Amino acid sequence: MYGRDPWGGPLEINATDSATDDDRSRNLQDLDKAALSRPLDETQQSWLLGPSEQQKKKKYVDLGCIIVSRKIFVWTVGTLLVSGFIAGFITLIVKTVPRHHHRHPPPDNYTLALHKALMFFNAQRSGKLPSHNNVSWRRSSCLQDGKSDPSVLMKDLVGGYYDAGDAIKFNFPKSFAMTMLSWSVIEYSAKYEAAGELNHIKEIIKWGTDYLLKTFNNTADTIDRIAAQVGVGDTSGGSTTPNDHYCWMRPEDIDYPRPVYECHSCSDLAAEMAAALASASIVFKDNKAYSQKLVHGARTLFTFARNQRGRYSAGGSDPALFYNSSSYWDEFVWGGAWLYYATGNSSYLQLATHPKLAKHAGAFWGGPDYGVLSWDNKLAGAQVLLSRLRLFLSPGYPYEEILSTFHNQTSIVMCSFLPVFTSFNRTKGGLIQLNHGRPQPLQYVVNAAFLAALYSDYLDAADTPGWYCGPNFYSTDVLREFAKTQIDYILGKNPRKMSYVVGFGNHYPKHVHHRGASIPKNNIKYSCKGGWKWRDTTKPNPNTLVGAMVAGPDNHDGFHDVRTNYNYTEPTLAGNAGLVAALVALSGDKSTGIDKNTIFSAVPPMFPTPPPPPAPWKP
Repeated sequence: MYGRDPWGGPLEINATDSATDDDRSRNLQDLDKAALSRPLDETQQSWLLGPSEQQKKKKYVDLGCIIVSRKIFVWTVGTLLVSGFIAGFITLIVKTVPRHHHRHPPPDNYTLALHKALMFFNAQRSGKLPSHNNVSWRRSSCLQDGKSDPSVLMKDLVGGYYDAGDAIKFNFPKSFAMTMLSWSVIEYSAKYEAAGELNHIKEIIKWGTDYLLKTFNNTADTIDRIAAQVGVGDTSGGSTTPNDHYCWMRPEDIDYPRPVYECHSCSDLAAEMAAALASASIVFKDNKAYSQKLVHGARTLFTFARNQRGRYSAGGSDPALFYNSSSYWDEFVWGGAWLYYATGNSSYLQLATHPKLAKHAGAFWGGPDYGVLSWDNKLAGAQVLLSRLRLFLSPGYPYEEILSTFHNQTSIVMCSFLPVFTSFNRTKGGLIQLNHGRPQPLQYVVNAAFLAALYSDYLDAADTPGWYCGPNFYSTDVLREFAKTQIDYILGKNPRKMSYVVGFGNHYPKHVHHRGASIPKNNIKYSCKGGWKWRDTTKPNPNTLVGAMVAGPDNHDGFHDVRTNYNYTEPTLAGNAGLVAALVALSGDKSTGIDKNTIFSAVPPMFPTPPPPPAPWKP
């Protein structure tokens, strides 16, 4: 027997069931009461709620504090598990696979040459050498300098540097060399650091400044003399008196007298020494005691230079034969500028920018050697140095008149370096003839290359893309390219394919005019004339004078590697200082640029501090 199910569908009724309707009704009521008396289990609930409620339950997951979609929950958990697995797998690979370190790019030629050029100064050291000097064929030498000359006031003149191939110590070119090295450190300390040479170059400078401090009474406020030179080299008139040019001996073996030349009226020398100490004081600004000692010495020297006017090489003195100074006005501008940077005292800036001083120094006229920076004439360097002040601090009145003149003259000098102008000739190989074909050209070339690269970096740092030469505009890259072509020539890109820096490249001078390098270290002491055989031999030097830049080729790109011809083969302190400065300016990454602020460390604000704002208004 079948009937209709109230939920829809057939309902089978047993024929044997004879219960009455009342009985069934009563039984149903009892079932309803039982259902209400206890909670329904999940099966019953799902049956009562029907199919639609069951689907909703499956779509969501109750996390207690939040209900999320089951689908999202599954994807999230799955993603986390897969990500964790991948991360673990990658970590396992990284830990187990051998690492291949990426090497830094090889250093450029300028950096390689810089390492070597600095070694030349180690080879030129006089006095008691440090154990880490790293020149195997050199030892301590000339430990009696000053003590053997009873006529001089300064008795301890041990130390410093020998100037060139001889053993004379000239303060004038040595001071210029230290100034150039200090300037390069102030501008490019980051590049020295990158090359691993910052401590080395600072040690080289300090070896020089320590000696300069010995050559005058550096604790006094006023002085009346300077020990300008140790050793003499005059062999004119056929003199056979043993000295540093007549004899050919290793510095370690010198046994002849070494006279000391004192000057009492030497403005050029004193002002150059002041520039050296003042610039070095900025290099060593973190060593406060030493920096202040250098500043005090620089002030004393500059006062002496201004009060006791005269050229240190006047009157046919021994220095006049080798480093004759043409005037002292350029040293006044140069020394005044460096003292201003070292002290911040505006009286030095007023002096350096005085119109009459600029006129005497030759700032308003040309001449064949105008714009050529050298141990004798510092005007071009001083103009670049003071153009820096105008570019970055713009001090205005009353300095603007001469500063703008210096800036304009600097632009003209930079124009004169370019091949399109005819201020200076060039050899067929491309070497600029700053000394107009005279011997020993390279010392002038490296100074020009340094100024060009430095001024290019000044303009870049001032967000100036270039400068004008008449109506034509040239980018800063043109200046840098000039510097590169000249240094590349010196490093071997020339008609002879010869590097003029000893030890750099495969083809370089082997017969350098240098006593110490030409005599073997064989525990034999050769006499004054006994060493001549090493001077005159055609054999290469037994010792390599690493990093020495020789005097250079002639105006036809010719070069004679002959020891006795010093116009080709002799190196000098001043020449190598310019080389080092140019190399560091061109080395490494161009984006490093200059250090804009260190040189201004002691310079106070150019304008008075504005007054504080008024107090808030109150009703």
